[in-house]
Order: sequence, then C-alpha cells, then structure tokens
Amino acid sequence: MTIDDLCRGAREAASHLAGLPRADKDRALERIAEALERRCQEILRENSEDVGLAREARLPNEAVDRLYLDEERLAELARDLRGVARLEDPVGAVERGWRLVNGLEVRERRVPFGVVGVVYETRPRTAVDAAAVCLKSGNAVVLRGSTAGKHTDRLLAEVVEGAVLEAGLPGGAVTHLSTDPDALLDVLRRPDGLDLVVPLGGRDLQEYVRAHAAAPQLATGTGNCHIYVDAAADKQTAVSIITSAKCVRPAGQTAVETLLVHGSAARACLPAILKELHQHGVDIVGDRATTELVPDLPVGRAERSHYETAFFRARLAVRIVSSLDEAVSHIREFSSGEADAIVTEDGTAARRFLDQVDSACVFVNASTRFAEGKDFGFGVDLGVSTQKLHLRGPIGPRTLTATKYVVWGDGGVHS
Repeated sequence: MTIDDLCRGAREAASHLAGLPRADKDRALERIAEALERRCQEILRENSEDVGLAREARLPNEAVDRLYLDEERLAELARDLRGVARLEDPVGAVERGWRLVNGLEVRERRVPFGVVGVVYETRPRTAVDAAAVCLKSGNAVVLRGSTAGKHTDRLLAEVVEGAVLEAGLPGGAVTHLSTDPDALLDVLRRPDGLDLVVPLGGRDLQEYVRAHAAAPQLATGTGNCHIYVDAAADKQTAVSIITSAKCVRPAGQTAVETLLVHGSAARACLPAILKELHQHGVDIVGDRATTELVPDLPVGRAERSHYETAFFRARLAVRIVSSLDEAVSHIREFSSGEADAIVTEDGTAARRFLDQVDSACVFVNASTRFAEGKDFGFGVDLGVSTQKLHLRGPIGPRTLTATKYVVWGDGGVHS
C-alpha cells in the first residue's frame, strides 16, 4: 500500500466513522478483545523476539519492561477494551444549547477530529489503546511504533485491523505505518493527511513531530512529576503516597521523579520516607541538606541535571525547600506539566498549591500515579496532554473530539 492509498483510505474511513452508531463501535472493540485472547500465544512469541533483541541491544531494564507482554498483560488489555466499550459515546454529546431571539436553535455538539496519527515508542500496547480511544471517539487512526517493538507492533496492528474488518468497519479505520522514517515524514508533512498528531515518547520524538507535522499536535508530558511534602504533612501519609508513587511502577510516565520537602518537616518525615524507598531498591540523590540529614543512608549528591530528568526507573531526586513558594517555583521550572502533588493537612496550603501549580493534573494527598485514564474513569488513555489549546489531562475518547455548532431555523433570513 502506498502512502497515498493509506491516507485516502483513512480519510474515507473517518467520514464513515463520524456517523457510526455506538453499538457498531463497541462491537469492533469487543472483536479486538476477542482477537487478542484468541491469538495470545502468537503475540507472545513475537513479543519474545522483541524483548530478546532489546536485551541484546542492552536497552535499560525499564525500557525492556515497557516492551514486555505476558498473558496477564494481554488479559488486562482485553479487559480495558471492554471497559472502553462500556463508556458513553462522546460523539454527538451536546455541550450546551440555547435559543436566539430570532428563533434559531443553537447546539454545540461534540464531533470526531477525523484522522488521528499516533506515534509512539517502546510500548506495543499503545497500538491497541490508540485503536480503542480513536474508534470510540469516531476517528480513524494511523499507528506508527518504534523499531524496538517492531515484531509485536506489526502483529498487534494486524490483529486490530483484522478485528475491525470482521466487525464491518472500513479497513482504513485502523492502519499501521512501517518504521521507515521517510514514510512517517511523508504522512506528517501532508496538509490533508492527518487532522491531529499525538506523539507519545521522549523529547526527541516530540520535537521531531513538532518540527515536521502539518497538523496540530496534542502535546504530552515527558514524565518529570513532583511531590511536595508540606510543613503540615502527616508523616505516614507522606511515606505511603511517595512509596506508592515511586515504587509501584518506577518506569511509569506519572511516577514521581522529584521529592520536595519543607525544611520544618524534613527532620520528622524525610528519614522515614528515604528509608522506606531504600528498602524498595530506589537509588536516591539529594541536595546537601538531604545528605546531611540521613548520613546513614547511601544518598548521592544531586546536580541540576537530576532535577531536569525523568528517570523512568527506581531513582528519585530530593530537595529540601524553605517554603511552599520555593516548592512551587521549583515545580514551575522543572515539571513536565503532567502531574504534581502536595501532601499536607493544611487546607490553605493545599488550595494555594492547586491554584499556583500549572500542571494538567494537580493532587492533594494522593499519588501522581492517579493521573491515568483508568483512574479517571476513561477506560484507557494515550498519555497526559499538557497543552492548553485543547483538553488537558489523560487523553481518553472525549479528548479526541472537537466541537461544532449545529443551528436549526424555520426559514428565517439574515437582515
């Protein structure tokens, strides 16, 4: 299939999907779930090939884990698809409506974007997540994975495309682009190719898409999330939240990467927090005040680069600050804008933090890991949108819709 054929097929499919009843879209999601279950062992064989190549290439363990699939992860993926099917259909939902004095009836209604391009790195399940979110929102999707997961990506795309056809949807509803960089560049540059691009990966990928895409992009964060332990924090609450946010899945996009602690809470809270993290195998780097406070723990000295970095592994940067304002200033400088949190029993401090931290998701006494589609009731998500010109937060089906105004009249004319 040529790039011309691919773009034309996706555009025709998008026109068909825009008016598709919910039952037809949900049936397609069920067919995909069934196909994943039916072809589980075949998918795992291809995935084993990718994981083996990743280990030979000495990719970090966290990157290998993002590539890795097993029966439980595939079963979870099938459950997630069925969860998306149970969601209300965002297409056609009326945001607001009113009647003008001239008798016209105005409705602001949600509609699909059209053709969405999803470009992602080292996470094969994104192919299925993207298909689910886009189909539910009435969009055609063009998928493009990375060379690191090419065997799994190819087969998952084949499984999804076949299930979509089996459900009676047009073939262009889900298409898979090869890892040829020229093919990606061709699709991105076409003014009539994509209506929206969602890049899911590191800074290099996002900058590449930003530099070459003719279509608007739904920017996602790069994973540098913070938790601030306030002067009025409860010690045990802080320990449990931070341990969960760092240790449950250290390579997760919304795992905490930097811990900020108010100086007046440091002596009471920080040793217990760092001891717990150390017992979970977390590598800790901190400022001078932190290292002096816990001389019995192996805490390295943090440099500016540590605060700039999303580690995506069992590592945490720590800094002791003198005030909430200093914590907010640090977050403004270094946060990726996805998810940041405060631990405090002081309602005034909590409200100030919520007002002053300009991230897509801001939490009080809760882990940054909750900034995910399933936790927000979206079924699945494609990452966390950090931009302001469209919806922010986890990218679920509703995020991939725009609005248009539908106006009914009874024959009146403009004077």
